[in-house]
Amino acid sequence: MKLDDYPCPKFTIKEIYNATSNLSITNLTGEGAAGKVYKGILPNTGQKVAIKHIINDGNAETVVREVTSLCHVRHPNLVALLGCCVGDYECFLVYEFCPNGNLYQQTLIGKEKCLSWTRRLEIAIDSARGLWFLHTFSEGRIVHRDIKPTNILLGPHFEAKLSDFGLSKVMEDGDIQVSSEVRGTFGYVDPEYLNNRQVDSSGDVYSFGVVLLQIISGKKVINMNMKEPLPLHKMAKAFTKGESMLEFADPKMTGDYPSEAFKLVFELALSCTGIKQDRPNMEKVLIKLEQALALSTKRQNPIPSTSPDQISVSERFEQSDLDT
Repeated sequence: MKLDDYPCPKFTIKEIYNATSNLSITNLTGEGAAGKVYKGILPNTGQKVAIKHIINDGNAETVVREVTSLCHVRHPNLVALLGCCVGDYECFLVYEFCPNGNLYQQTLIGKEKCLSWTRRLEIAIDSARGLWFLHTFSEGRIVHRDIKPTNILLGPHFEAKLSDFGLSKVMEDGDIQVSSEVRGTFGYVDPEYLNNRQVDSSGDVYSFGVVLLQIISGKKVINMNMKEPLPLHKMAKAFTKGESMLEFADPKMTGDYPSEAFKLVFELALSCTGIKQDRPNMEKVLIKLEQALALSTKRQNPIPSTSPDQISVSERFEQSDLDT
């Protein structure tokens, strides 16, 4: 595996093993199909990092995709790739550390503290901004292809950062869609992509819509407690009449949200999971989410989203707090 052509900082094997206390199990934070993730501390700087350890050579394509997608891309709502280390039989990818885990851990695993409605909206907005940036990236539009709660990491102030670009696809200039074998996670993959195997940004919009339904409901992507497993977006459609859509809300929020804002987000999520030609792009999704946040914080005018490079919602609120 040759990554010398990419402008990505290189770490030595010794630095990696020192940072993770020789890959100590006490530093293990997660494990996926491509490898294990450890928390670590870089010995020279003391910086906390997350280190993905990949052994199986069959995952070489995953490593190359992550490095090519992230080594030249920087955005507040994308997890930063700090460097890599490639050996003969193993390789490591070094990322910024996100101390609040991922969205799945915060919304779908029982916790004493529940994320507030506005916090959930901020996370959704940050995630949407990151996706919009990818879909409009000037050096080649990037389709993530694996948007799900475990791939939305949360920084120290719960700012959302998209992660895991192992399945991502870079679109060349002029490409509207490209053919590809089906990749992704069950429950989040666009059904139309399953049928035609055509990759484009609308597949990410579908996945984001499913995640948005999870954010507002706290429900799993597939209800396995029924005779026939029911996808979340189909379950949500049963709540579209009258006031019943409020019954879809996560009960842990105890009604602490404006009904108008909830309905706006609920309907937005369903439009994202609708038929391909009717789905909004991520810019329109972002505008709607900011409108919902404005309703929720009693602001009359939502902050305009004229660029995906704008400061994230979380950072914006922190700055306004400092100004008062």
